[in-house]
Amino acid sequence: MAELPALLVTTGEPAGIGPDISLALALQDSPCRLVFAGDPDLLAQRAEQLGLSVRFKLVGRQGPEPHVAGTMQVVPHRLTAQVVPGQLNPANAPYVLGLLDTAIEGCLSGVYQAMVTAPLQKSVIADTGILFSGHTEYLAARTGTEHPVMLLVAGTLRVALATTHIPLSAVPGAINQAHLVATLGVLHAGLQTRFKIASPRVLVLGLNPHAGESGYLGREEIDVIAPAIAAARAAGIDARGPLPADTAFTPHALKDGDAVLAMFHDQGLPVLKHAGFGRGVNVTLGLPIIRTSVDHGTALDLAGSGRADAGSLQAALQLALDCVV
Repeated sequence: MAELPALLVTTGEPAGIGPDISLALALQDSPCRLVFAGDPDLLAQRAEQLGLSVRFKLVGRQGPEPHVAGTMQVVPHRLTAQVVPGQLNPANAPYVLGLLDTAIEGCLSGVYQAMVTAPLQKSVIADTGILFSGHTEYLAARTGTEHPVMLLVAGTLRVALATTHIPLSAVPGAINQAHLVATLGVLHAGLQTRFKIASPRVLVLGLNPHAGESGYLGREEIDVIAPAIAAARAAGIDARGPLPADTAFTPHALKDGDAVLAMFHDQGLPVLKHAGFGRGVNVTLGLPIIRTSVDHGTALDLAGSGRADAGSLQAALQLALDCVV
């Protein structure tokens, strides 16, 4: 029998629900060698606070073992400062980034076949003076990836983003033909390799209302998006559009696509999160490693309360496993 795949889960912002949902994940069965990166003392304290019976085992040179429900295999990282659930502390920002670095290095070296990330708090990392706009950008920089693509998945609905965490005012300037063609190329390849779709169909949204209304509501569709679609199609990518965003997510329109490419963050993600919030998965395409994540934030108000829902982290783990197999 082939060895079970090894997956590493980063437990995220220590003051948020990352430790809570990671503990919940450890209580479930999973057909893999499941490992968590975090502070064992923090995880033990949170388990006690939540009334969870979890056995902790540090992962050493022997490597991870097959996961047993109720046992948490931990790659230990020590916190810099004490943690109070719900209270952010910039002093622990290096700890959070250290978890990511361990996962990245482990995946690049082949120790782990995929990484799954619990939520972190971008603002508290930025408060330390570290330039940090999100997991996607950090993973790309650390792996030397030129063009990562953020894809959110909820069931059969898949929404990719042409731009990610930038101000809305900066979106038009960030969209150009070369960028869109590259994004479509990464999305096309990711749908083939990660989702096993032989001939992906991508629905490309316009930027402006009604996809520009023939130029009366904006010319980006005519001058940039349509030429990018044409260039992608010439390269063998089945890209369709530009489509008005207000009708592209109807069931009738979605049946003709395997994924939607939105022009900016809040054009596509509200629809996806409405369709499957708490069960959605964030996937970073274009990386040399497999990375999935939750579709939500740190939920500081729920940390340590026992009310955090681990559904999205469970879905992220399952999708990572599907991508590995």
